[in-house]
Amino acid sequence: MSSLVQNKVLIPKRLRGWVLPLALLALWWAAVASGWSTSALLVSPVAVWERGAQQVASGELWVALSASLWRNAWGFAIGASAGLVFGALLGGSRWFDRLIGPSFHTLKQISLFAWIPMLSMWFGLGDAAKIAFIAMAAFFPVVLNTFEGIRSVPREFIEVARVYEFSTWQLLRRVVAPAAAPSIFTGIHLSLIYTWLATLGAEYLLASGKGIGNTLIDGREHFWMDLVLFGVVVIGLVGFILNWLLGTLEKRLLAWRDRTLASY
Repeated sequence: MSSLVQNKVLIPKRLRGWVLPLALLALWWAAVASGWSTSALLVSPVAVWERGAQQVASGELWVALSASLWRNAWGFAIGASAGLVFGALLGGSRWFDRLIGPSFHTLKQISLFAWIPMLSMWFGLGDAAKIAFIAMAAFFPVVLNTFEGIRSVPREFIEVARVYEFSTWQLLRRVVAPAAAPSIFTGIHLSLIYTWLATLGAEYLLASGKGIGNTLIDGREHFWMDLVLFGVVVIGLVGFILNWLLGTLEKRLLAWRDRTLASY
């Protein structure tokens, strides 16, 4: 028991998440340095670091990363915006739900990657097809969570708003939006994760132009495992940063929930 307490004291809470990555990095370095693994598929962390430094110095990393983030941003903005509007209509209108809902719930069952051949025929292999694919990845989670958030607004809240004779705008702004906000943000959070994955998938399957996905393709074709592993590390770091930024924004925008709960 005393050793557990000491470990908790020695490792600050904010740094505990780094224990496993650093342990895996040390194991990786030890496996290569000691000769445990001589496979060409497992290069040393030093080689990956040197390849990364080369990519940064030459500017290739920034070109690829900016292209991927540009596609990701456009696809996310288009898909999430359309998803918010469509989800609000689906959740707020019974008539719209009965008319469009069955078709939507059928389309959402289709694998996202099944749309790649059709998108490539419609838009070619350029950025238009990739952005359309990313937008579709952002669209569905936002629609579903917006729909669920609006439908889960307690009826008592609506009735109280009617007693106070709220207008439609006041009802949406002061009752429906705050009550549905946590679910909507969950959809946006999932959408951001899916769009980053879709960005890489689009670049990998629609292999034209620059991007982090294309960096992985170059590494695979030339059997440069240091480049492949460096690309994987960059992808993970970018995903972590995007997730952290949205999580921070969500906490600030929904900080009123904690203040409201604390009052009880």
